[in-house]
Amino acid sequence: MPTLLCDGCAPRSAAQRRRQTGPMAQLVAIDLPGGPGFVRALQSVWDAGDAAAPLDRRLPPPARQRQLEVLRPAWALDETGRHRCTAAEPQPLQTGDALVMTTSGSSGEPKGVVLTHDAVAASARATSERLGVDPSRHRWLACLPLCHIGGLSVVTRALVTRTPLEVHDGFDAERVLASSGEDVLVSLVPTALRRLAGARFAKVVLGGSAPPRALPPNVVTTYGLTETGSGLIYDGLPLEGVEVSVSHRGEVLLKGPMLLRCYRDGTVPFDEHGWFATGDAGHFAPDGRLVVDGRLTDMIISGGENIWPTTVEAALSAHPGVAEVAVTSRPDPEWGERVVACVVPSDPSSPPELAELRALARDQVAPFAAPRELVLVSSLPKTSIGKLRREELRRYLAGTEPPLGPPS
Repeated sequence: MPTLLCDGCAPRSAAQRRRQTGPMAQLVAIDLPGGPGFVRALQSVWDAGDAAAPLDRRLPPPARQRQLEVLRPAWALDETGRHRCTAAEPQPLQTGDALVMTTSGSSGEPKGVVLTHDAVAASARATSERLGVDPSRHRWLACLPLCHIGGLSVVTRALVTRTPLEVHDGFDAERVLASSGEDVLVSLVPTALRRLAGARFAKVVLGGSAPPRALPPNVVTTYGLTETGSGLIYDGLPLEGVEVSVSHRGEVLLKGPMLLRCYRDGTVPFDEHGWFATGDAGHFAPDGRLVVDGRLTDMIISGGENIWPTTVEAALSAHPGVAEVAVTSRPDPEWGERVVACVVPSDPSSPPELAELRALARDQVAPFAAPRELVLVSSLPKTSIGKLRREELRRYLAGTEPPLGPPS
């Protein structure tokens, strides 16, 4: 049976934490499944004046060791209780630090992101205000992995705003459908949304990767990073207190009270004016909304033309024979780079033709954006919350034959 957590749990105030603790906080790794026990553990860590770091329980031992080396916790909390963490040399934090979250590492090695209680509270209040959350009639459903900010931020905003909360240990479509309702708010990624046809929600907060073109009216698309404490741009518009700019090189820059304090290694990623450079390219639409084009490192330059993979992917997704698609590139002696479409076919026995996909891209994007190569694959490499691992895809293309046959 789903367990609803009442609104009696909430983080203590900064003044209470300062009276209770010394000058330094310790980091406690939470190694528990999603559910009421996880929420109680998080609350106990905060009440003790320490910071929490949720671990990804699905990781194999080598990856788990790397995560601990990034986080460097002093303690770990699991089903057996609290015990000293000997996997890495502990490193203290500052009083007021609430969370250390590892980034997904989708484009490189993961980093630890330090978020303060003030940042967590600012994110919770700004998102709840934008969504019109009323704790007396709404409840949150947390069904994404709690080791990622997109999942954990559902828990933290419920605690901060004292909104009823139900927590699942990861995404299970049948269980989510059973917990849905017109009073329920939920955070999802596009892959999960596709599996919930017919579900009713007050609001769906959608993030993690590029959204599909057609969306129900109750879906709010978000943009954010681990460093921003979850989404802070909703439907292209910044939340209250958030500033957004685009640099001369087209990079999205952000300011706001919900951003990280620093990385776990002490690096402070702000320029002299306080801007955080996201590494994402973007531009403002005529109506003033931010449009995120993709990672700067993902841009393809073919024949001198700039091509954004996500734009081409959106066009190719309209083909009925395409179940999933990722666009990347390979070196090309004539064009510099050639556009490559990696496609999971809807029916492996009757996959789409390269000529059909080229026509779609020519008609909807530009002639120079049309893929020059089609690779059929059985699946695409993704993170646990559905983000495409483009670097892994590039390595795959460089050294491995596709499982469903040679390139077209």
